[in-house]
Amino acid sequence: MLSLEKQQELKEHLERAQNPIFFFDNDADGLSSFLIIRRWLGRGKGVAVRSYPGLNESYAKRAQELNADYVFILDKPVLTREFLSIIDQMNLPCIWIDHHINQNEDFSDLKSFESFNYAYDGKSGEPVTYVSYKLTGRKEDLWIAVAGCIADHYLPNFAEDFAKEYPELWGKNIEEPFDAYYNSEIGKIAQSFNFGLKDSITNVVAMQNFLILCASPADVFSEVIGNKAFRDKYFNLKKKYDLLIEESKKAVFGKLIFFTYGGETSMSGDVSNEISYRNKDKYVAIGYVDGASCNFSLRGTNVRLLFEKVSAQMEEIAGGGHLDAIGARVRTSDLEKFKELLIKEINNNEI
Repeated sequence: MLSLEKQQELKEHLERAQNPIFFFDNDADGLSSFLIIRRWLGRGKGVAVRSYPGLNESYAKRAQELNADYVFILDKPVLTREFLSIIDQMNLPCIWIDHHINQNEDFSDLKSFESFNYAYDGKSGEPVTYVSYKLTGRKEDLWIAVAGCIADHYLPNFAEDFAKEYPELWGKNIEEPFDAYYNSEIGKIAQSFNFGLKDSITNVVAMQNFLILCASPADVFSEVIGNKAFRDKYFNLKKKYDLLIEESKKAVFGKLIFFTYGGETSMSGDVSNEISYRNKDKYVAIGYVDGASCNFSLRGTNVRLLFEKVSAQMEEIAGGGHLDAIGARVRTSDLEKFKELLIKEINNNEI
């Protein structure tokens, strides 16, 4: 968590901004962070960042197109000098708010850039949603804060307040974040944020504008024109998602669940999280086939170490992330080999 001094400094930056642009990570934590700050501040444009791993030149141009006087970056673990140098040349203050452990280069030579990264002791800090809510303190945004936190696998200390305020949206026997994410009504709202961000840019902007004006969580799925595209996207993807969950359950190879699929939309991270949550005794590898390559989301105890052992035995393979959750890219032609090596290393039981 940011110190009180840093919170005050960040708040002053936000209050000085008259036409800020907020670049946020393309997930529920990033979206929720933006919504909370935007609803409190009452001004600014939000842009979901879909490029990987960091922001590129095209996003810097968006700041110019929107005539921004301040740039805020929320929940992005990797920044590029390409992007920051352009923002610096535009003389725009650039404020980075993040909670990930990262290996970014030193940007101290850029006069307009300031980092508010609060990872500590080799661990990631609380989600940016959490910090945003603590910073702004608007009780009417409590539901957004809880949605963003549980989606980022974090159970905030204000969850009890939410359970009292909205008992109909909270589940029973909630002991960990994903208990709420997968077994409660607020979890459905959090999931709808993630799914809504997979839509077209036009519809994502419409979703943002709708959510900025929502008075309560009851408004999210209300049948009004303002959220029709958002509702349609969520329910359409939910059907596909549920089908992928059922198919993944059948792809069991001993201690490994290994499943690949194709189509228009990648949901590997979402599927792997739920499969892992419901199969804590297994490793999970869910891959989205995209032409000659397959993008995997891997989950399991020390799965990063498992992946490192496997990748040392393969060519043209890349990946990384947290100790128990990583992303990876494998050649489609190597899928069978990848699966066999995962099984072999799991069976070696040396992870």
